[in-house]
Amino acid sequence: MQRISIGHRIGKRWMLLVAVVVVAVAGFAVYRLHGIFGSEDVTSTPSGAGNDIVPFNPKHVVMEVFGPPGTIATVTYTDVNAQPQRADNVTLPWAYDTTTTQPAVFVNVSAQGDGDSIGCRIKIDDVVKDERTVNTLNAFTYCLDKSG
Repeated sequence: MQRISIGHRIGKRWMLLVAVVVVAVAGFAVYRLHGIFGSEDVTSTPSGAGNDIVPFNPKHVVMEVFGPPGTIATVTYTDVNAQPQRADNVTLPWAYDTTTTQPAVFVNVSAQGDGDSIGCRIKIDDVVKDERTVNTLNAFTYCLDKSG
């Protein structure tokens, strides 16, 4: 009769036993790390928080074109959404006045009149950002602000 000892059986399967112990320890460690770093804690980032953004720091933008009374001009400008616009045969003075909550505003205005003097001005929050006046036949002027 052949006798097999317990030590002999464990000796043949020791690698399997070590693998089971390593997997169990690793699983427990991952479980504890999830709890420590709060991956399951939703109170730190509640759902729907991104939808509650309220616009702040509104900017009041005014673009003006001016000249002698009765002057007719063609005005081209970019609005606060950076879309090109054109106004034909407008009587001066002309103004574009709006308010926006965009963090930065890039606006420009150019105008050509039928008189001998024309000017433009860009104001953001009542601060003049650019202003030009030209005195010549069929005067042309432009103003630009890219820092607003």
